[in-house]
Amino acid sequence: MTGTGVTERRTSDRASAAAKLMAGWVALLWALEAVDVLTGHALDSFGIVPREPGELADVVPAAFIHFGFGHVAANSVPLLALGFLAALGGIRRFLAVSLLIVFVDGLGVWLVSPSHTNTAGASGLIFGLFGYLVARGFVDRKLLDVGVGLIIGAVYGGTILFGISPARADVSWQGHLFGLIAGVAAAFVFRRRAGKPGIAAA
Repeated sequence: MTGTGVTERRTSDRASAAAKLMAGWVALLWALEAVDVLTGHALDSFGIVPREPGELADVVPAAFIHFGFGHVAANSVPLLALGFLAALGGIRRFLAVSLLIVFVDGLGVWLVSPSHTNTAGASGLIFGLFGYLVARGFVDRKLLDVGVGLIIGAVYGGTILFGISPARADVSWQGHLFGLIAGVAAAFVFRRRAGKPGIAAA
């Protein structure tokens, strides 16, 4: 097989792996919400209540819990799209980036969100993946990724700016903001160094 053929095969394999991962991820969110409804919303307790020490255990689980099927539906398409694009760079790198975003975002919500609130959902991860994809090309100095980031910025930029506005009382703008910050930071933490294999090798 020629070098071009090997490259095409690897690209195809990565795309397939990324698609399967994100389809499974979103399916899990829907399954968890179904369980939540069937149990009288018992899973809502895994959301983050700020500044309660015991709630630190929910920093990661909260990213997988939603408040109703409408909440899951609103997050499904952007998570599928942004997650797929991020995972094309390698599954291991994507999982490391996602874990960092979820952890930092959840910790930020725990620290600064208003008292007596309960925050959950994948939107913090979505905002983080947006920040990661926009910043990644510039950090890695890869022209293709810069182009992808600019397109993503054009498509989702307005929504992102609206989502981090404190004027919106019906969403956790704190979670959106910390997710965005964590995503940009992840682009630097997991940047590909010239001449060295990346963490993303799948």
